Amino acid sequence: MLNKIKQAFQARYNGEPIIVRSPGRVNLIGEHTDYNEGFVLPAAIDKEIYFAVAPNQGHFFRVYAFDLQQEAEFDLRQVQRTELSWANYLLGVIAQFQQAGYDVRGFDLVYGGNIPIGAGISSSAAVECGLAFALNHLFELGIPKFDMVKMAQMAEHSYAGVRCGIMDQFASMYGRQGHAVRLDCRSLEFDYYPLDMADYRIVLCDTQVKHSLASSEYNTRRQECEAGVALLQRHYPQVRSLRDVTMGMLEQHQEEFNPTVYRRCTFVVHENNRVEEACLALEQGDMHTFGEKMYASHRGLQHDYEVSCPELDFLVEQTHDLEEVLGARMMGGGFGGCTINLVKLEALGGFTEKMEEAYRLQFGIQLKTYVAEIADGSSLEESHNL
Repeated sequence: MLNKIKQAFQARYNGEPIIVRSPGRVNLIGEHTDYNEGFVLPAAIDKEIYFAVAPNQGHFFRVYAFDLQQEAEFDLRQVQRTELSWANYLLGVIAQFQQAGYDVRGFDLVYGGNIPIGAGISSSAAVECGLAFALNHLFELGIPKFDMVKMAQMAEHSYAGVRCGIMDQFASMYGRQGHAVRLDCRSLEFDYYPLDMADYRIVLCDTQVKHSLASSEYNTRRQECEAGVALLQRHYPQVRSLRDVTMGMLEQHQEEFNPTVYRRCTFVVHENNRVEEACLALEQGDMHTFGEKMYASHRGLQHDYEVSCPELDFLVEQTHDLEEVLGARMMGGGFGGCTINLVKLEALGGFTEKMEEAYRLQFGIQLKTYVAEIADGSSLEESHNL
């Protein structure tokens, strides 16, 4: 893929580009905790986007989207949103750089990769972080890595119109091979935890469904969590978010809660605890306990947070009797998308065959599966003296 991107650049723009890669990500555990100021445990994976970039002598940004076979040109003196949705992720990053006072001069770009679109692996964050990384290097701007993460997130808010949390961009930029990274979504402090994946692989099973409930129910869940916090603040003024809540607090005031709100809050408190317990298991090299936490996470998402769907539940249930699977759960916002599975390396082929056949018989849909390895975050692949 890298060579194809580089050749496409040379054919189109004649220059000798720098090459940057930027990965997608998985979230191993810690779902719907980010907007409650809790903990998440993502990892960058070996599904990535490559960027071939070189300066040109004008005031223009010329770009070719390799996978879409579409090209465009924009005047850097008047950057604004466009009708081309794919270009907005790139223009949003440029706008953030300009607003922060950085001089982005004319440049050419060819980009493309192997991140499956719509599988919940965060291709948009990979695009934003990759361009930020490339421009920072190309123009020697010296922008700290974390500032680039925040600018990539704001690019998605302002130009793509998606009010995402910071996890996706963070994982894409800060990933480390062989490690998961625990991010505190309040303080933005983080720690790396070794992920002993020598005998295991991450397999994503893509339901290929997206139920229309997803966006409206997401907003409802946020409101339900906020309602729980408001109730508890009457008794515990120090509570700022569900991050500060214990099960003891919830149980003490259970009769005051709407039952649905109580279940939502219970899930988030348990899920935050599960991230901590999962990290402890990784420190001890205990992958079996880690897998059990994944299953417990799914049960909570299914019954207490109610963001799963029949297709996701079916895929997780199918793994319960499989010796080669340590853990499985739905990943992402819910109501469709992928399950994430920890599968023994030696059994990969048999696992994907079983899952594909069972899913086809149950739903009449061809299941897509992706095998992923844990990779480094955004990085420079090739450079030259400009």
